[in-house]
Amino acid sequence: MMGSLQILFVLLFSLVLIKCYSQEDFLECLSKYSKSKVEQNVYTPNSPTYSSILEYAQKNPRWVNSSHPNFIASPRKESDIKPVILCAKKLGLQIKIKSGGHDYEGISYRSKSPFVMLDLSNLNKIEINWKKETVWVQTGATLGQLYYAIANKSNVHGFPGGVCFSIGTGGIISGGGIGTMMRKFGVAADNVVDARVMDVNGKILDKKKMKEDLFWAIRGGGGASFGVILAWKLKLVRVPEKVTVFNVYKKLEGNQNLLQKWENIAHQLTDKLLIRVIIQNDGTGKDKYIEVIFQALFLGPVDELIPLLKEKFPEFDLEKKDCFQEPVVDCSNRPCIKKECRETTWIGSVLFFYGRRTNESLEVLLDKSIPTQKNYNKGTSDFVKTPIPKSGWKMVQRLFLEEERPQMILEPLGGKLDEISEFEIPFPHRKGNLYNIQYLINWGDNSENVSSQKLAWMRKLYKDMEPYVANSPRTAYLNYRDLDFGSSDEDYSYSKAKIWGEKYFNGNFKRLAKVKSKVDPNNFFRNEQSIPPYQSH
Repeated sequence: MMGSLQILFVLLFSLVLIKCYSQEDFLECLSKYSKSKVEQNVYTPNSPTYSSILEYAQKNPRWVNSSHPNFIASPRKESDIKPVILCAKKLGLQIKIKSGGHDYEGISYRSKSPFVMLDLSNLNKIEINWKKETVWVQTGATLGQLYYAIANKSNVHGFPGGVCFSIGTGGIISGGGIGTMMRKFGVAADNVVDARVMDVNGKILDKKKMKEDLFWAIRGGGGASFGVILAWKLKLVRVPEKVTVFNVYKKLEGNQNLLQKWENIAHQLTDKLLIRVIIQNDGTGKDKYIEVIFQALFLGPVDELIPLLKEKFPEFDLEKKDCFQEPVVDCSNRPCIKKECRETTWIGSVLFFYGRRTNESLEVLLDKSIPTQKNYNKGTSDFVKTPIPKSGWKMVQRLFLEEERPQMILEPLGGKLDEISEFEIPFPHRKGNLYNIQYLINWGDNSENVSSQKLAWMRKLYKDMEPYVANSPRTAYLNYRDLDFGSSDEDYSYSKAKIWGEKYFNGNFKRLAKVKSKVDPNNFFRNEQSIPPYQSH
């Protein structure tokens, strides 16, 4: 008995020692491997700036009280990352890579194992070559910073990235990157022409050095499984000087035919026009109803758009004058605003889709303030191959009226996406898909009672949508990550990962795992839904 107690005491004492020494060991190790005092940009929970860096990282505050990093490394130079990788490997620490911090499940800043959060936000250099119409952007830069750099110098160039411009370029592009211009130019990852990646040994590789397989994998396969993506070289796209944006507001009740018409034709329209649909609640109490917003970007002037809408969607009742005046507000018959439209520039359309005015100062794209009001949320996704029947929309209506702040965002595919093979890059959601659905539930009180009820509601909606969406596999979009699909939980087996891997990557999952076996066979770069090394049995 005495012997068992002694063993237990020794074990406990050892754990305390590991805790005490690992902090010093890590910092000492960094100073040994680095000539440029990299440890000065490494923070421990005792550092004064640790909590503000972490709070800024946690874009979804649902996990504010979950596991925190043992260290936060915020390198100022790309070469400063090498000692962080080598020392984390040596001391058995996991690395979580954070570009913008928008991961839907927070996996860039939380982990069950001791870990270092690699915060890339200081690596945000943007160099544009206007002659070649390309841009090198470091992955700590946000989409807003990239859009600002382009629009500040040109009104005929753009980049087909996402709608939310506070997102980091590292994450969104490595996961595919759907956005308002994807029907014309493909997803963001389709427009990557080169990259710089640091591998598991701290070597910096460009497209030439990394070989075709790794370059293929990081463009849509989730870069954090393969190394640290340091920078992308992107192809800028040409945009017209004048584009047109609009919102048309309807009630779901009585407009299901219009919604089904959209399902049937939105993916077949000219690739210059993307009309997405936002479904959400409006009104309160007995006046509560489901609102459907048709939100669009047309890559051209109003004069070209109006005849097209008169032919395809006369129900929108959009006229040229609507685009040059403030919207009419009439709450006697809801929605209060029926339509709003603006002829603007490409950057004006970026602001419009983010709920801003098209003529707002571009400085808003650089805003890095932390919202004072916390919004907790859970998201997931589907792809749709055949229009949803009325019974499906009735089910959605019933479930939405039970909740306060649910949302569904439907984004049409087609156009350029149909022309690119599903194997060209790991993002496979191409021809045969009508549109993507992003489901969101938002809440303001993160108590266990409230959050568990919101999550249960989301899971019910996801389950009830099953008959209406793509199947075998039921596909999903990596950037709307959902750990309900499964999680490694320290078992990084190929067979386990296949369950969610085939949802995100379909027929590309096996090839991604084979690339992983080549570049990181010991699975150092890993997370709850990372790509594991390939196993044939």
